[in-house]
Amino acid sequence: DDVLLRLKRADPRIEARQVAVIDAAGRTASHTGGECTPWAGSFAGHGFSIQGNRLAGRQVVDAAAADFEKHADKPLPERMIEALCAGDGAGGDRHEEESAAVYVVDTEDYPLWDIRVDHHPEPLIELRRLYAVFRERLLPEILRMPTRANPAGASDESEA
Repeated sequence: DDVLLRLKRADPRIEARQVAVIDAAGRTASHTGGECTPWAGSFAGHGFSIQGNRLAGRQVVDAAAADFEKHADKPLPERMIEALCAGDGAGGDRHEEESAAVYVVDTEDYPLWDIRVDHHPEPLIELRRLYAVFRERLLPEILRMPTRANPAGASDESEA
């Protein structure tokens, strides 16, 4: 809440923005400005937040949040994709969005997951397809990259 309060004080255009802050303990604070495009709002859960604008209504973020919480046993990127699909199934974006993305940063300066779909007639279907490709082909390479703990990176013979 303190970080969000500081952001509100520092940003003269805060009423045109959506922002969420999640701390290391999983506490969440979010803000949807009054100038955001209707429908706009958020759902703040423990350790996650879902925001959206131009949505069909509150049911979109509620469906995404329920799905995200229901699949706590799945890997984070998969939970994110499934939550997006659940929100889409509840009415989704009122302007027939053509893009979708999953971007996850873990402990390094570079992302662990970076999947993006732009200008596609079925962005969530394509995002699922790219997730499978990324998991199989790219993630093993990323896990072998240099890290703070292992600046040399993992060799092909070692476990990543």
